Amino acid sequence: MKVVLAYSGGLDTSVILAWLREELDAEVVAYTADVGQGEEVEAARAKALETGASEAIVDDLRERFVTDAVFPALRAAAVYESEYLLGTALARPIITRGLVETARAHGADAVAHGATGKGNDQVRFELTVAALAPELKIIAPWREWKLSGRYDLIAYAEARGIPVPVTREAPYSMDANLFHISYEGGVLEDPWVAPPQGMFRMTADPEDAPDQPREIIVGLDGGDPVAVNGSRLGPVELLSHLNHIAGAHGVGRIDIVENRFVGIKSRGVYETPGGTVLHAARRAIESLTLDREVLHMRDALSQRYARMVYNGFWFSPERTTLQATMDRIQQPVSGEARLMLHKGSVRVVGRRSPHSLYRSDIATFEADDIYDQADATGFINLNAIRIRGFGDRS
Repeated sequence: MKVVLAYSGGLDTSVILAWLREELDAEVVAYTADVGQGEEVEAARAKALETGASEAIVDDLRERFVTDAVFPALRAAAVYESEYLLGTALARPIITRGLVETARAHGADAVAHGATGKGNDQVRFELTVAALAPELKIIAPWREWKLSGRYDLIAYAEARGIPVPVTREAPYSMDANLFHISYEGGVLEDPWVAPPQGMFRMTADPEDAPDQPREIIVGLDGGDPVAVNGSRLGPVELLSHLNHIAGAHGVGRIDIVENRFVGIKSRGVYETPGGTVLHAARRAIESLTLDREVLHMRDALSQRYARMVYNGFWFSPERTTLQATMDRIQQPVSGEARLMLHKGSVRVVGRRSPHSLYRSDIATFEADDIYDQADATGFINLNAIRIRGFGDRS
């Protein structure tokens, strides 16, 4: 049997690579998708070969990740449960598409992943495989083996001389990409306990961030970010640049308890510095350019879109259909947002757009020749008909 394993070089997939060879007598091709996790990529490749992979592939998916997942979700204003910007959920379908392409190119019988049987990622991986390559067998060791937890995995790795980046003293799990870093498990499973000092990698502690605020200008075209401070940048360069700027000011940290698709509440800690800035910039320009009813409709649909992505339905007819609507809505969302970054916060201080619907000649509190304030009397009276006297019955 030939298996292509989605391989990160972390604890779970390092053990899985050895387990597939030992228990299934499989030839294992290690597939590492580079979605912006940095130096870990080449280290993972070398480690996969040392652990017994017949081949170790590194696939640079950074551009695809940003243009095909991050930016579409930004255009859809996708935020899960009001806080989570979906960094992991957006990466999984892009990684799995690359995994499927590699499996087909290598004539593999199956693909394997390191997602646990309690988490969301198993659903995201496997729904993507079902949508793109239903003929491939899926191996999910966490649902098959007798290892019961991460301490068992650490012992398994130690017995075979497999180096892993997790210790018994700090056994939390971390997942990084160009959009965010997530932390969960281990010491973070107690929702009352604060994240360990020194855990964060993309953002400075807001208390230690510069005392002087920093102003930046983000330019959007059709809902997509295209420029920072007047300089046009490619998608990967732009997001990396904003991560650096916003991260230095402690922007983008959240600590939440979220509802997993499988029905479990889970504590997750996330850093999304550039993404936090981009969502703020998008909202600022939308406030000028989108009609009230269109904006309110989009906001209601955004919650449904975010659930689709979180639950793993990226390659589904409902998500792709809704994406077309979201993209149509974003066509006039072009312009610039002026933002102030300071000690963990991002604040809009200005916005402008060539497609602005804002009219100062109507909005002014001074005298004007367009809006007759007396007309408001009839408007209020008509709206009052339905609720007149309701307060006495409530």
